[in-house]
This record gives sequence, C-alpha cells and structure tokens, in this order.
Amino acid sequence: MTVRRLFSTSAAALSLLLSACAGGWMDGKPPVTAVPGPALWKLADTDTTIYLFGTVHALPGNLDWYDARIARAFDASNEFVTEVDMSQPDKSTMALARAGALKGDRTLRDMMDSEHRLAYEAALVTLGKPIDMFDRVEPWLAAVTLSLLPLIQAGYDPASGVEQALKARANNKVHAALETVDQQVELFDGLPEAAQFAYLSQSVDAVPQAGSSLDAMVAEWKDGDMVALGNQLNGEIADPALYARLLTDRNAHWADWIEKRMEQDGTVFIAVGAGHLAGKDSVQAQLRKRGLKVERVWE
Repeated sequence: MTVRRLFSTSAAALSLLLSACAGGWMDGKPPVTAVPGPALWKLADTDTTIYLFGTVHALPGNLDWYDARIARAFDASNEFVTEVDMSQPDKSTMALARAGALKGDRTLRDMMDSEHRLAYEAALVTLGKPIDMFDRVEPWLAAVTLSLLPLIQAGYDPASGVEQALKARANNKVHAALETVDQQVELFDGLPEAAQFAYLSQSVDAVPQAGSSLDAMVAEWKDGDMVALGNQLNGEIADPALYARLLTDRNAHWADWIEKRMEQDGTVFIAVGAGHLAGKDSVQAQLRKRGLKVERVWE
C-alpha cells in the first residue's frame, strides 16, 4: 500500500471510528403504521426545520436504505450539513500525513512490548498485510486504519457510505460542516501515547469479529432500532475522559451549533455518525437540555 493510499484509507477510517461511540436511546413506541428504516429526528419552529439523521460511513454497495421518509426530508432541505467538509478529500489525506507520521528512528513495533507486538503482527497477517505496514505512523493512526481494513475485506466501502450517497443528491443545496478536518485529527493526535496504544490494542482485538459485528450494527441501523444499536456500541470507550473527548463534548458543541442555527429560517438536513444520536449524551439529549423539542420521524 502506498503512503498516499494509506493516509486516504485512514481518513475514511477516522470518520468510521468517530461514529461508533454511544449507548441506547428510547424514542417512544412507534406508531402502528411506521415502516422500519434508519432513524430520523426533527426539531422545528415557525420558520425553521432541522432534521437529524444518523449515518454509517461505510456500507455494502448494494444496501437500499434511502426510503421515502428520508427522501421527503432531504428533498425539502435547502442546507446539507455533515461532520466535515466532504468537498476536499485531499485535505483530509494531507492532514493525516502531517499529524500521523511517526517522528524519530523507532518504528511503531519498536514501541510495543513483545506480547502486544505479537498480537499486532498476527492481526496484520490475518488481514493479509505486511507486518511493517504501519511502522512509520503513530499508534492512533494505525488503530483507526486497522479498524477499517477488515470491513473493506468484508465488502464495506466508504464510497458507498451514507454521506457520499446524500452528497450525490445534494444538488443546489448549501453544504456546511460541524467540524474541520484538523479538529477531527486532533481528537486522536492529541491523545497521550498510552491512550493511543490502548486504542490500537482494541483495534487488534476486534479484527476477527469486525465484519460480523458491523453486519449486526448495520442491520439494526437499517431497521431504526436505536436501542439495540446503542447496546451494540455501548462500552466502546471505557475511559470517561476519552468518552467525553470523542462523544459528549462534541455532541454539546453540535447542539450549540443547532441551537444557533434555529435562529435563522430554512430547512436543514444534518447527517452525522449514528453513534452521536444514541444514548444519554446524544445530540438530542443535549438539545433537550437547552429546551428544544426533538421528535422522532417515524413515517
């Protein structure tokens, strides 16, 4: 794998990993007429409507999820908002190349103890990759890329992810972003080395079951079963400080953005990783703390 291809793959992995951190959330009992489909929420006042849609950043190419309910909301929206600007993929690649390159003479494997190194090398062999594949990158970047490789082998494609499909339909819509690429990279690059290696160890341990685990989560996402999806994702981040860094703090910032956006008129469709819309610290929970009413769109 070339260096450019490595960092390009890592950019997709970064988005995928950032979407997978949450617990369950109950949205009340669906009406009898509700048709199963990916979860959609909205908040509205007299002149502003904002839709919140939870996404999966990599999907099988043949998965049909864009139902009439989602289409109505998206078609009615004049603004499309994602986590980061999707129009400059090369910028993500360059940001990762700058931040993720390992400094000094030691390789990544040189920094591991023998037990973790053996497990790490075995995971790469299992994936059919050379054991020196990530020798010159920092542990956080190896971790997020390693989390994506088994999913690609299982048929999941970032090019078939929800955001890419929506972007293709977003003709004449204003496109905004909640975060910059540099902000997302800093979430991991700013971690202490011990926390980075803990993430890498988690990614190594997940390799054997990564494909089947995502199969289950995607099935729950497609059915709109946020309780089951939340239970699948619950516990992904055991460290409270890291949980706050990757999930709670970001959701609070996004809720601030949405609250301010409600002061302007228009219809907005916000698409973010499904993990941000599940659990007690979800974006919806943050909005409710601010006195805003958020409702599930069932049909």
